[in-house]
Amino acid sequence: MPDIFDEVADDLRAERTRKFLARYAGAFVAAAVLVLIGIGGWKTWQWYQHRQNVRAATQYMALTDRIAQAGPGLAKAGEIKDAKALVDFAAKAPAGYATLARFRAAALYNAAGDAQSAEALWNRLGASASGAGPILRGLANLLWAQHAMGVTPDATVMARLKPLMAPSNPWHDLAQVNAAVLDMQAGKNAEAKSLLDRVSADPAAPANLRNLAEGLIAKLNG
Repeated sequence: MPDIFDEVADDLRAERTRKFLARYAGAFVAAAVLVLIGIGGWKTWQWYQHRQNVRAATQYMALTDRIAQAGPGLAKAGEIKDAKALVDFAAKAPAGYATLARFRAAALYNAAGDAQSAEALWNRLGASASGAGPILRGLANLLWAQHAMGVTPDATVMARLKPLMAPSNPWHDLAQVNAAVLDMQAGKNAEAKSLLDRVSADPAAPANLRNLAEGLIAKLNG
């Protein structure tokens, strides 16, 4: 008798399974198709991204090689032309290459004496929406602050430097030296010396930066 009950139970389970599959087979097939489409789409996207990166790398190297071959001491018009070419490239390039191109363009604009264009690029690179990582955004803000001294109000420059002076920021020693110079220019010698003492005592600061801080302290001490 138990065998008969077992057979009946098996038959009932098999019948329920057939009905379930008959009812939901279409949904299973659709789900499987969607999974395959998703995998295929992801692979296609990866291929496309790789292709774009390779193309951007080739274009960037061609631009920078041409600038390097021209050598130092380019005429102002040539530097500005190359800077514009890098900016145009950055407008269409992937985020990483766009960031590199804008940094290079800012340096060329600055070398050509077009401080306004250079500062505009550093401002853009320093913004949170720039696509650059936090270290490069910090560098852009530091470069902007260094070149804005004496042109932009001290309070505006100091506001840009303050976040970079946090001990956890990789640019904090450089930012503190620049802030100290601002204080010295404003006659705030005690504040300047406090900042310079911190840089001078920081074993992680580069040796040349510690030497600069010590030299400025000596100047303050008369």
